[in-house]
Amino acid sequence: MSLQTDIMGAMKTAMKSKDQVALEALRAVKSAILLAQTASGGKAELSEEEELKILQKLVKQRKDSAAIYLEQDRKDLAEPELAQAEVISQFLPEALTEEEIEKVVVMTIDDIGAEGMKDMGKVMGIVNKELAGRADGKTISTIVKQQLSQ
Repeated sequence: MSLQTDIMGAMKTAMKSKDQVALEALRAVKSAILLAQTASGGKAELSEEEELKILQKLVKQRKDSAAIYLEQDRKDLAEPELAQAEVISQFLPEALTEEEIEKVVVMTIDDIGAEGMKDMGKVMGIVNKELAGRADGKTISTIVKQQLSQ
């Protein structure tokens, strides 16, 4: 429940400072969390892992939207999306560097004895669970492919 408390506190601060971009982003987070809670059959509280997945999804959506806007030379639409992604990212744990991700991937490959691309699903499952909220799935996938194809 601490994430919701943090979000509500940040919303109050954004309202007081009249920061519309932050307020809009925080309202989207609150809405997504409430939707996830009601979708789970009235479960009172989401786990920290579920909350992190929601935040990652919201950040990814905004970054993808901004990329599309930039492709179409619409900087006026891309800037608010990137600003909202930045606000939401504040609630995510510190992201790992590619070197740190690579260490975890190599260690996982060694532990399960993965040999080649046929074992990519096993490796991805383990690494995604271990690095939940701290690494982007696309980055993990790229590193796993590199390691398994060597």
